[in-house]
Amino acid sequence: MLTAIALGSNLPSAAGSPRQTLEAAVLRLAELGQVVAVSSCYETAPVGYADQPTFLNAAALLETTLNPEALLARLLTIERDFGRDRSHGFPNGPRTLDLDLLLYGDLILDTSTLQLPHPRMHQRTFVLKPLIEIAPGLVHPVLRRTVGQLLKDLKKVEEDQHRDPRYLA
Repeated sequence: MLTAIALGSNLPSAAGSPRQTLEAAVLRLAELGQVVAVSSCYETAPVGYADQPTFLNAAALLETTLNPEALLARLLTIERDFGRDRSHGFPNGPRTLDLDLLLYGDLILDTSTLQLPHPRMHQRTFVLKPLIEIAPGLVHPVLRRTVGQLLKDLKKVEEDQHRDPRYLA
């Protein structure tokens, strides 16, 4: 199954700098199937909690035979291997490695441990920008919009917010 995975890092890991961490993480993804494409790395300001280093974000397409839950479990193992412990820290905080399963083909899934497509991917420029580089025509199975359309929609919302006096305080 063709899957889309977001990668992010803003702290060094045993692999080295955030860039080296992302490069090493892609090599680990190759153990889970065939890495079909990898985007460039994008420097991104933190979202939510601003008092932390800038992030590097990327996206990868992975062809895998693992089911979604098994793939998620392996992604979380890779994160732990790079020093991330999701039970500590706080949401949107600094991290050595973040691997988010964005899409698993056109599967729609909502369990206690996994939501597909990723519930906030269409609201995050730092996810869509790398993904559009490698798969602009990929379709969000709930919104029925391509990644390219989702990024245009998000930019329009952001422009509207900047023009709205309620957001200019």
